[in-house]
Amino acid sequence: MADILVLGGGAAGLAAALAAAQTAPAAHVTVLERSPRVGKKLLATGNGRCNLDNTAIGTDKYFTTDPAALRPLLAAVDAAAPLDWFRQLGLYTRTDEAGRVYPYSNQAADVLALLEQHLARHHVNLRTGCAVSTLRQSRGGYAVQFMNADGAAETLRADAVLCAMGGAAGPQFGTDGSGTTFAARCGGKIEPLYPCLTALQCAKPDKGLAGIRAKAAARLLDGTRTLAEETGEVQFTDYGLSGICIMQLSGLLAPGRGPKHPVIELDLFPSVPEAELTALFTARLPQLAGDAPADFWLGLLHGKLGRAVWAAAKLPNARVQMLSPAQWQQLAHAAKHWRFEGLTPCGWRQAQTTGGGLSLTEVNPTFQFKGCPGLYFVGETLDCAGTCGGFNLHWAFGSGITAGRDAAKRTLHRKR
Repeated sequence: MADILVLGGGAAGLAAALAAAQTAPAAHVTVLERSPRVGKKLLATGNGRCNLDNTAIGTDKYFTTDPAALRPLLAAVDAAAPLDWFRQLGLYTRTDEAGRVYPYSNQAADVLALLEQHLARHHVNLRTGCAVSTLRQSRGGYAVQFMNADGAAETLRADAVLCAMGGAAGPQFGTDGSGTTFAARCGGKIEPLYPCLTALQCAKPDKGLAGIRAKAAARLLDGTRTLAEETGEVQFTDYGLSGICIMQLSGLLAPGRGPKHPVIELDLFPSVPEAELTALFTARLPQLAGDAPADFWLGLLHGKLGRAVWAAAKLPNARVQMLSPAQWQQLAHAAKHWRFEGLTPCGWRQAQTTGGGLSLTEVNPTFQFKGCPGLYFVGETLDCAGTCGGFNLHWAFGSGITAGRDAAKRTLHRKR
């Protein structure tokens, strides 16, 4: 018997369990996690440093089908103040110039260890190797059936159940999309899933550029119409494009509401207008010691990158002094409007989070499933994916804290 049962031992689930135990210390709180240990995906966040929050939280930092439904939910997450909650647990943090918040130690393992210590202090029961199969209403509460670590079928009953089973991104960390499947079995409306914050495959990748990095402005176009722009480091791969700015743009490729003809356009000289870049190119001619196209790019771009731009501009592989003014303008245009077409997001293993999920209209601002008192859905299971920079963990921790506190209050009320 558990007063409160949490399904999933990731960021949202652990926050929900601890917040519930803090709110109702006498409650019996149990976490069921399918992996051999809790928090496996949390350990990988922020490249192992755990970018756990950001100072610039806003609805514009999230991808969802229904921005209007997001506003009251994000307000509830903000009100839960996950960063203050962590500080009260004893976590000392630092904030970088971009507003990204990290533990001062730069160790994701420290964040998980802190949570585990407080969970133990509050006598939360962590059970790993438990694969949940079904949930049904039972005597004013819920009964959850699962296979335990010994491979035996087991059922637990609880007054409140918090579903934090995650999305489909990062199966190598123990997630498999079962959270969304479980929400659908409960009768929830599901928005189509897609890999979010991931690299992009291109129709005709230049494998020779693999491993090269360059500062650029990356624009997502629908045909010729610009939808969004991100600036940062672009990483060229043997399948296409990666880097944070590319991953940010991938969040806009949602099925059914993304561009029909997506194109990435790279501007390799974002701070220089095209006319000035043309003048810069032509002014270099007297300064060059060599007259081959490869000589032209010295000090401007990586040689392989320069040759690829030269090819994209459809210029002859001839002496640079032979180019006409129109051809120099053509080269400048190619360097600022280098197009990559036939885009598809890379798969779930490369995705940092899951786009789509349980519709936000299915839960109220405490993350309780509408029409089912005591049943909650939090974190990545929901149709809300944050951009890079700590926004996803803000959502995960904050939604877990909000739901955990509400479930605890419900349990206390029922006992009275």
